[in-house]
Amino acid sequence: MELAGINKETQPKIVDANYDNSKMEKEDFLKVLLADIKWQNPMDVNDINDFINNSVKLREIEILNNFEDTINALKELNGSNSLLMASNLIGKKIVYEGNKTYIENGKGEISFKLEDFADKVKVSVVDKDGNVVEEKSFQFLSPEETYPVEIDNPSLEDGYYQVYVEAYKGEEKIKSTVFSNAYVEGVLKDNAEIKILFSDNFISIDKIKQIGG
Repeated sequence: MELAGINKETQPKIVDANYDNSKMEKEDFLKVLLADIKWQNPMDVNDINDFINNSVKLREIEILNNFEDTINALKELNGSNSLLMASNLIGKKIVYEGNKTYIENGKGEISFKLEDFADKVKVSVVDKDGNVVEEKSFQFLSPEETYPVEIDNPSLEDGYYQVYVEAYKGEEKIKSTVFSNAYVEGVLKDNAEIKILFSDNFISIDKIKQIGG
């Protein structure tokens, strides 16, 4: 195998003349590369990038496979670090995008946002047995604001309640997004996604809007 930019009379033997370049090992590749750098004619210096590009083509499949393995390992490490960091949320109160909220000592708070103007809006809080335990009505709400709703009912037991928002513009039903309170009970990694656990619910960590408060 000839080295680029080297005087043939002084060229050292790195590998056999009949060496199969397609089977070049990493050690041989480095030997040739280092020899090329060392023995280049200073009066006729070739572009080492050309040499590298031509040589790497012989092993691009193996290199790509090694690169993929490395990336996967980095992803796994990143996921583990994310899981460890997410574990700090356990026991903390969060505000998240979803309609199951925690009420304690009869008190709680949710908020909602509309996708369009609404003439009338009804917010219902439902217990685990399907009973409506709290209900509030609103009129003429816009999509630019997030509306808070306080719950204050001493007769309610501590626990999670479902929240439903019904909004209408005339006869047209308007979509809404609800933000509720929860206490994180655990975290898990589902493939590459970190999720949090509360009351048998799993939600993406991306759904969290606020921690504490």
